[in-house]
Amino acid sequence: MKQLIASCGLDCEKCEARIATLNDDNNLRLKVAKEWGEMNQMEFQPEWINCEGCRTDGCKTYYCSELCKIRRCVKEKDYNTCGNCAELRTCSTLGELAAHAPYVFENLIAE
Repeated sequence: MKQLIASCGLDCEKCEARIATLNDDNNLRLKVAKEWGEMNQMEFQPEWINCEGCRTDGCKTYYCSELCKIRRCVKEKDYNTCGNCAELRTCSTLGELAAHAPYVFENLIAE
């Protein structure tokens, strides 16, 4: 599996937070903060939008490092990704994400 596939199966390589970080793009940080805030029904600060990838060394967004239930679960179970979990297809937490991004299963099974 590519190292830039997140714990949940999202592709960090395509993540606008990571792209904003790599390009030091404050306008993109503002856009991502607004979109993620609306999607998660909470306020996101643009300065939280700094990430080099969920499973790589380096900075993580505040959401990913502190709030993401999926990433926390994977770390607690000492898994590489959700793809290592027997509950992959029945997990309600992952299911919420997969409802918006069904391709996560393909990325996780590819592991």
